[in-house]
Amino acid sequence: MSADRKLYEGKAKILYSTEDSEILLTHFKDDATAFNAQKRGTITGKGEINNAISAHLFRMLEAKGIPTHFIDTPAPNQMRVCRVQILPLEVVVRNIAAGSLCKQTGIAIGTIINPPLVEFYYKNDDLGDPLLTRDRLLLMQLASPEQVDELDRAAREINEILKEFFSQCGITLVDFKLEFGIDQHQNLILADEISPDTCRLWDNAETDPDARVMDKDRFRRDLGSVESAYQQVLQRVLAQKL
Repeated sequence: MSADRKLYEGKAKILYSTEDSEILLTHFKDDATAFNAQKRGTITGKGEINNAISAHLFRMLEAKGIPTHFIDTPAPNQMRVCRVQILPLEVVVRNIAAGSLCKQTGIAIGTIINPPLVEFYYKNDDLGDPLLTRDRLLLMQLASPEQVDELDRAAREINEILKEFFSQCGITLVDFKLEFGIDQHQNLILADEISPDTCRLWDNAETDPDARVMDKDRFRRDLGSVESAYQQVLQRVLAQKL
């Protein structure tokens, strides 16, 4: 299936229409950004790696009963997906305290969060993707009360599946971001990607707080070896048979 017209270009992906109005083509880029695009760079091979990891995880989640927008991967850095109307929300699940949670609350990095914390952020670069309370989210009419409940439930279910999967890979799933959309049948389904760009992943075999990092924090924090960390995640993910 060939790309037709560019519909949207984001920080990490380009979305194209196809000859089928209900199917879109996603092109994964090697571009890397951090801190709301204040830091920019390139991670060689990132597009193909994130595409392959996302495809494997989407297939695994589908097999577990989680509906996603994934169809197939016609090229190493391309994914065919069902057209959905993306909700302007980032749903973040936190299993261990890290990143902005520690900066904003003073909670020590590495603190276990039980039960996991589910947070909603407004997808708006101009506003800095702010954290939203449930009441603010509803006030802004970003989702219905029923959709908020479903997002929370789905995020927690996906978290349990992904935690177990990554544990089998020798990786701790610290936290991650999900995006959801409404399909042509008005169903809420998982969309976007699941990759080292959107997950915070720690190597279980490492105790050093820098050496254990296997995700985009290596780029954010100038830790080096970004490409090799992404490759290691890919190898471990693909080693888990579906």
